[in-house]
Amino acid sequence: MEEKKMLKVIVGDGTYDYPYGTPYRTVAADFQDRYPCDILLVNRDGKLCELHKSLDRDCTLRMVTAQDKPGFQTYERSAVFLMLKAFYDVTGREHVEQLSVEYSLSNALFVLAKGSFTLDQALLDRVETRMRELSAAAVPIEKRSISTDDAIELFQKARLIHKAQLFSFRINSHVNVYSLDGFVDYFYGYMAPDTGYIRCFGLELFENGFVLRLPTQKNPNELGDFRPSRKVFRELYESTLRTKALNASNVAELNTTISLGGATPLILAHEAMMEKKIGDIAAEIAARKDVRFVMIAGPSSSGKTTFSHRLSTQLRACGLRPYPIATDNYFVNRDKTPRDENGNYDFEGLGAMDVEQFNQDCVRLLAGETVELPTYNFKKGAREYNGNFLTLREGDVLVIEGIHCLNDQFTHALPKESKYKIYISCLTTLNIDDHNRIPTTDARLLRRIERDARTRGYSAQATIKMWPSVRRGEENNIFPFQDSADMVFNSALIYETALLKPYVQPLLFGVPRDSDEFIEAKRLLKFLNYFLPIPADNIPKTSLMREFIGGGCYHV
Repeated sequence: MEEKKMLKVIVGDGTYDYPYGTPYRTVAADFQDRYPCDILLVNRDGKLCELHKSLDRDCTLRMVTAQDKPGFQTYERSAVFLMLKAFYDVTGREHVEQLSVEYSLSNALFVLAKGSFTLDQALLDRVETRMRELSAAAVPIEKRSISTDDAIELFQKARLIHKAQLFSFRINSHVNVYSLDGFVDYFYGYMAPDTGYIRCFGLELFENGFVLRLPTQKNPNELGDFRPSRKVFRELYESTLRTKALNASNVAELNTTISLGGATPLILAHEAMMEKKIGDIAAEIAARKDVRFVMIAGPSSSGKTTFSHRLSTQLRACGLRPYPIATDNYFVNRDKTPRDENGNYDFEGLGAMDVEQFNQDCVRLLAGETVELPTYNFKKGAREYNGNFLTLREGDVLVIEGIHCLNDQFTHALPKESKYKIYISCLTTLNIDDHNRIPTTDARLLRRIERDARTRGYSAQATIKMWPSVRRGEENNIFPFQDSADMVFNSALIYETALLKPYVQPLLFGVPRDSDEFIEAKRLLKFLNYFLPIPADNIPKTSLMREFIGGGCYHV
């Protein structure tokens, strides 16, 4: 028998010899004791590989666990596959009309389930028990490539119509599908090698569906807290109903509409829905006679600036006179800016703001006094006063946008009735198909990549690199205050990824293959491949998307 060729494998600071054809899972097992949680993938010279793949060259390997973003996504995806298999086993597939993973909600995924069964906690307990049986048995999750035509036929027979419809827009001749004990499905991304890797999960009834609870990326071995924002959930659910009314609840339906020439009516209908919502918010503010401060906050790339302009227009239509105030003008002078644990300036914490000066100015305005408002000179790192005086008269409202606007510590001196707080976020309800959701963070990241390139000259690599830091700031300073808002506004537009595709694709292709950001860029490129593009010609100049692609009528 011919002896197998030995390959050089670098892991960390060491070089190791392995026979040609050794599964990555075997290599990972040799290093598992160095990691606090399971190795789920390997990074081979900048390319992610599933553990069932085998060594075929000399290489450098980095182990990927659920504490890494790609690993956590793999865990979540595999947990969904396990849940689907268990649910069908318990109820019988013929009794399931709909089983769709809708959106993320506080360390959990919200799932809608309809069919000839009673959805109660007793059923979910049986499904969870079946999940644990499959997990204990370490059932293999197998991957194979089939022709696109066979995939379409397979999912049509399984009554997964949207999945079959999605593949009708696929250029590639083959599709990778996964099977788990005879249950076959398609997933956008990598999988764990078997169900034994999926041990931390739970099922609970929630609203009109249930949630699949999951661990956190920080601690993959324990379930994360489930403290959902009811206001955000209601806005997500209402948005889902609106997109269903437009026949665009998933990518397959959206692509069908675009391919049949229906993009413009879809764009205009969704823009009209958004304008009506903004008008309703303005009417509610006008009806509250004591409101003088409209406070707007939301995570990065939610479209806060354009929303503020559009809301101001609607407030004028209601007989009010809005005046914008940027909280950025109330930064403390640079020499007083706190630093984070790495010694860098922390511009996102409340300590970076002159909270007392802001409250003093607002209290004086509320009392009818004339106040000189500051302007922050970012080059000098200091506040300046340039004769910008303001006096609030009857019918005047201040429209204030900033990261801390939902935090009552930031406006501690203002009477509660004088404030109307709005939480704005890009809460996408569009999914690839029933079992592959689109994270809202992906929609915001695509927006940010395009805007950073257009307005700041940043590369996609630079934006991807800074994104985790941006997300940490949101987790600390915005998300904890969501439920204090009087109104949640969803800035996601059903057509936006199709619009952004031709803008963002070239930028992502510019990310160097040998960079740490390449894996994320490649994932986003694969994601964009599901969408047919649409041109920007018929996007209204008032559209929130103009904040990102340019060509709008507002100076943003």
